[in-house]
Amino acid sequence: MNIYQQIINQKLKTITPEELLTYANQYNIQVTKEQARKVIILMKNQKSINIFSQEERKQLLREIARVTSPDVARQLNSLFIKFTK
Repeated sequence: MNIYQQIINQKLKTITPEELLTYANQYNIQVTKEQARKVIILMKNQKSINIFSQEERKQLLREIARVTSPDVARQLNSLFIKFTK
């Protein structure tokens, strides 16, 4: 994993619900404050996050879908993909 990937993954471990909402609004992704809070709690409880790994990202998105909705998970996946490019 290169330094850029490490920075992005670390940012996801430390992001706040407000920051997630800001990014979501910036990319026209519909996420409520409560959904953002649930996603952040989930991500902070992960031992590690590597959204550059397709398998790890899929696992994280399954968990996000479980605590929010499949639609929110799909939308956040598009945000994660933007972060990885």
